[in-house]
Amino acid sequence: MSTDSVLRRSDSHCYRPVLPCVQHTGVSGDQLIQQSSARPAEPQYAASRRLMIALAVISASQLMVVLDATIVTVALPSIRTALHFSPVNLEWTISAYTLVFGGFLLLGGRLGDVFGRRRVFVAGLVIFTLASFAGGLATTSAWLVTCRAVQGLGGAITAPTALALIGETFPEGPSRTRAMGIYAAMSGAGGAVGLLLGGILTSAFSWRWVFFVNVPIGVLVAIVAPRVLARSAGDAGARLDIPGSVAATAGMTALVYGLVRAPVDGWANSATYAAFAAALLLLISFVVIEARSDHPTLPFGLFRDRNRSASYTVMFALAGGIFAVFFFLTLYLQATKGYSPLKAGLAFLPFSIGIAATSQFVAKLMRRLPPKIFVTAGPLLGSLGLFWLSRLDDHSGYVTGVLGPIMVIAIGLGLTFVPLVLGVTSGVQPEELGIASAVLNTAQQVGGTLGLAILVTIAAGATKNALDSAPRHGASGQLRDLAPAATLHGYTTAFAVGACIALVAFVVALAAVRPPAPSGSPPPPATGPDATPGENRDSADPEL
Repeated sequence: MSTDSVLRRSDSHCYRPVLPCVQHTGVSGDQLIQQSSARPAEPQYAASRRLMIALAVISASQLMVVLDATIVTVALPSIRTALHFSPVNLEWTISAYTLVFGGFLLLGGRLGDVFGRRRVFVAGLVIFTLASFAGGLATTSAWLVTCRAVQGLGGAITAPTALALIGETFPEGPSRTRAMGIYAAMSGAGGAVGLLLGGILTSAFSWRWVFFVNVPIGVLVAIVAPRVLARSAGDAGARLDIPGSVAATAGMTALVYGLVRAPVDGWANSATYAAFAAALLLLISFVVIEARSDHPTLPFGLFRDRNRSASYTVMFALAGGIFAVFFFLTLYLQATKGYSPLKAGLAFLPFSIGIAATSQFVAKLMRRLPPKIFVTAGPLLGSLGLFWLSRLDDHSGYVTGVLGPIMVIAIGLGLTFVPLVLGVTSGVQPEELGIASAVLNTAQQVGGTLGLAILVTIAAGATKNALDSAPRHGASGQLRDLAPAATLHGYTTAFAVGACIALVAFVVALAAVRPPAPSGSPPPPATGPDATPGENRDSADPEL
């Protein structure tokens, strides 16, 4: 391709992002950003280096957001003592983050589409980092809960924009697949890394460091991001749909609130009913508003693609079944097996390694094998791993009772993440990449929160039934002796139900995901008014 033709391509796209945050030049890797023909194009090795740094920046931000959902869990006993939390209010240290994060994801993704992904990405990082620093300085319970809510807001802005930036920076094809492999490894392993890191920081320093650890990472990423991510001005013709954004955010917040409170207050509690009723009304209003809007927050055309809709559904069901693994397994290791927080975190380390290694392996295999193989095999393995966990008892050892099943689950998740993310971003218009990514994040968050709420309720009911049905002979300590076995029965029941939920993801993937077009089929036409017919953008991309 001649220099003139390349420059014409750069001009024609006018720095229009192909995926959140990075300009087309950054996305496609052409890196011929110099507008003057008198200056030579950036060498390919320099473009590759720039792309690698950009991927490191995006992946680091995603790891920071994901691990924050679990890193605080290990420090809860220390936080309760230091800030004098009541047992009822302590759970808001987790719920405040979950509530705001889940409620603002759709808005966060759309903000990047409208105002420019790099700008919004950095803004989300700054909010998250400042809230982390303030949380580490907290001296009261209200102060810390407020900081956790603001962290959730920063995470809701950063997470969907980060995923969209992957698509904007790397074109469809091998380079995006490899990038998604690294991104998926960070996303999947973040929860387990959070447990381990939380145990180390709490034991070696203080609970405050589970917040302070985000500060140097966030500052570094916020400084480097503008230097390696191409500037995107957003969609000049788009406007933020204020009524739709308000309805979606309020509706999702009410839904997540109901799901968070249901296991605590009860599903029949009036506050739970009110939250779900408000969520239903607000989300119905959102659908009506979007159907009439010229600039919808959520374009319903995203769901016309069968594979994209299937990817959303598989993520929703898979998160619903597997989200609870960390919750119940951490309780089992610490309460039943007597593990310290640090030892419990170390027990999950192979889980992180398994997801990361499998994601990289899948990214290479997807060049030769259809995505449907991985999307169906992954949920099936996840279901089998959960069923294996349902066989736990008091005498189960770590290797056969815990390590074996979590490695099966890790491999299943590693098989699934990359093709799911690619299925969501493939073929999406540049101006809709942010919201497409946000829907995937929302499916994962809401599916996981719903699954956890259901499984916690089921575990509590199974524990109560086990205690009620146990024979008693009037011994004063008998109830205390029966409690550990009954609690373990509740955990294993939850794992069994989780296996059934994950199996739904397998059935959906098997029935709904279509194989890709035959390799001999012509590539889809380029989009945009100035696209050059027959030109293959991937051919000019530098390798990662």
